[in-house]
Amino acid sequence: MSEIIKAIDAVVNIWTPEALSQRPGWGSDFFVGKMKADKGIMGGLSLEEMIDLMDEAGIEKAFLIAPKSGRVGLPGCYHLPYGIVARAVERHPDRFYGLAGIDPFEGMNGVRALERAVKDDGFIGAHCYPHWFDLPPDHAKYYPFYAKCVELDIPYQLQVGQSMIYAPEHRTRSVGRPITLDGVACDFPELRLIGIHVGIPWTEEMIAMAWKHPNVFIGCDAHSPKYWPDAFVKFIDSFGQDKVIFGTDFPVLRFKRTVDEIHAHDFKPGVLRKLMRDNAARIYKLAL
Repeated sequence: MSEIIKAIDAVVNIWTPEALSQRPGWGSDFFVGKMKADKGIMGGLSLEEMIDLMDEAGIEKAFLIAPKSGRVGLPGCYHLPYGIVARAVERHPDRFYGLAGIDPFEGMNGVRALERAVKDDGFIGAHCYPHWFDLPPDHAKYYPFYAKCVELDIPYQLQVGQSMIYAPEHRTRSVGRPITLDGVACDFPELRLIGIHVGIPWTEEMIAMAWKHPNVFIGCDAHSPKYWPDAFVKFIDSFGQDKVIFGTDFPVLRFKRTVDEIHAHDFKPGVLRKLMRDNAARIYKLAL
């Protein structure tokens, strides 16, 4: 009998009606039309309904992001209040953890807010979409946040690879090439950096960064495992087995379908457990 792995999903969007009310101008065209998300959930899900979907997929825990997506006031941009995620974690502490979104333009006010989220509300990491701010990850505006993450001993998760066109007015440049993590990792060798979204179309560049730097890792979310580049699959199953963490970017990818597609790769048993659970637990220093 194969081992039952209680998975940890490191990239999940909270999808309650309360959270969706904070996303002005975000319709279903991108999620349903381009990403093929389940149309039935676009009106929102309760936390309990989300947990039911996690249980169906064998996912024990999820990291809920409180994203800061672009400059507030621009079309389609929003900052999800940390409190929405904090309350979800408080309600289901055995199932959810919080990740605090970063806006580099907030400066020290944002740094202090990140510290409060960690110290007061139990958030376990930071999260950023660099393309929403048109600033590559090695821009100086991020450096105070990197320094604070080192001080707090928390990982910093950020999107790498190409950006998406979420709607006609949401066109953003792909500033998050994985190679831009090189300078950051050199300047902050203690900082645990996680490049999420696989790094497509620069996946091999992302692999190179994870191979070079001890504290650079890869999140496998947002791109269907069925279509992962061969180099990425081989990396996970060999010398990169300690370097990749499981994620869906739900609702971009559905929980069960994603898990099923990962199992279809027939990874070595020890490798599969690292990918689905152990690597995330180690990198985020979870006491499980």
